[in-house]
Amino acid sequence: MTGVRQEFVGAEGNRIVGDRYGAGSRPVLLLHGGGQTRHSWDSAAERIAALGHVVYCIDQRGHGESDWVSSGNYAFVDYARDLVAVSNKIHDRTGERPVVVGASLGGLASMLAEGQLASGSMAALVLVDVTPRMDMGGVAKILGFMGARVEEGFASVEEAADAIAAYLPNRKRPSDLSGLSKNLRQHEDGRYRWHWDPRFIAAKEKVGGAQAAMVEAEMVAAAKALTIPVLLVRGRNSELVSEEHVAEFKSLVPHSDFVDIHGAGHMVAGDRNDVFAGAVETFLEKLNVETEA
Repeated sequence: MTGVRQEFVGAEGNRIVGDRYGAGSRPVLLLHGGGQTRHSWDSAAERIAALGHVVYCIDQRGHGESDWVSSGNYAFVDYARDLVAVSNKIHDRTGERPVVVGASLGGLASMLAEGQLASGSMAALVLVDVTPRMDMGGVAKILGFMGARVEEGFASVEEAADAIAAYLPNRKRPSDLSGLSKNLRQHEDGRYRWHWDPRFIAAKEKVGGAQAAMVEAEMVAAAKALTIPVLLVRGRNSELVSEEHVAEFKSLVPHSDFVDIHGAGHMVAGDRNDVFAGAVETFLEKLNVETEA
């Protein structure tokens, strides 16, 4: 199944590029994590669309083919505002609010969008390895990897693959690098650099101390305000979300469901896409049953 190119307009008039899979009833919107693109969801999108859903995958602002915003606004709330705008457009097109699946950055934006900015902007929410509070050591590790070659780039796609293999030694290095090439741009100097605005990582590296505590408190408040159906999916080997974080999330959102995926780290869909997609399918089926009842 091939995705059909879509375009949306974000909160600042910024162009947001995506793909649509399938033509079913209940819409599902997949939001990638920081530094990724919509193509990280290709396999999951095809599988979910095959169930009879219309699935949208978008490149969030500053990522992939979507606009690098001239304002440099890359706070979590900016992504949340874009999400509300995209959700409203999907509602206009389909007559229904989407089920949002948000990984990492996408999940944080989703919590803020539904819990703080616009309650009722989505039908349900799947959070992929993200909670209001996370292990800051794991966050620093990810940001360190993302920022290490942001200016220098790579001489080839193969060199980028080697860097990822060194960062994720437990994941098998793929022989087909076509998927990775979608996350890179070849610049005029011939070198390959990640397919996102360098100001995005600069904005995240500045969040610390009192500002980080304020953002965390904002996320906790947003989570507590969630009333829609929620599923939290964690990679059991996650560097960011501990069992303590899961326990706190369950206390904040007592009606939420939880799935712990063995053999997966923070990049849950990439590590165990089959199990991850199965968990999302089960959640969507449960929503269908509740709606029919």
